[in-house]
Amino acid sequence: MEDKPIRRAKPTPIPAVAQSAKEKTLPLRVNGKDYFHEGDPDMPLLWYLRDVLRLTGTKFGCGIGACGACTVLIEGKAQRACLTPVKAIVGQDVVTIEGLASAQLHPVQQAWIEEDVAQCGYCQAGQIMAAVDLLRRAPKPSDADIAKIGNLCRCGTYPRIRKAIARAADKLQEGKA
Repeated sequence: MEDKPIRRAKPTPIPAVAQSAKEKTLPLRVNGKDYFHEGDPDMPLLWYLRDVLRLTGTKFGCGIGACGACTVLIEGKAQRACLTPVKAIVGQDVVTIEGLASAQLHPVQQAWIEEDVAQCGYCQAGQIMAAVDLLRRAPKPSDADIAKIGNLCRCGTYPRIRKAIARAADKLQEGKA
């Protein structure tokens, strides 16, 4: 049997000027702390939070932004971390469920406990983050406002979620008085 010559792929040209490591590093701010991401700039924020920073309160649910389990606050606005690339948050403040409370629980977190909202608890971090954003935009939300949040709860605790958001709204209003 005759050996056939091996065909090799053409080598990929090397760019004339390679980027320095510093140019590839993305400065990030999560829960009030500065980080520097040297990996893939297109990595979804969800995986950066969970796998790199080990902030596992933000959950993977559907991966397409439909369920809201991965909701975080970016510049105070609820956004889906599974759809947000790391490069999109450079220069912006990101808050996860781990960074929401300071010396005491956030009023939304406290209301969640008082209304016994969680059953399995999987979606709760995303629900809470979405509720915080809602209450920032609408301090006295109606049931219709709350229904627009769009985060899904497989356990169906929507009546308790509405009660907790209303309770948190009252607490936040009391705090301003």
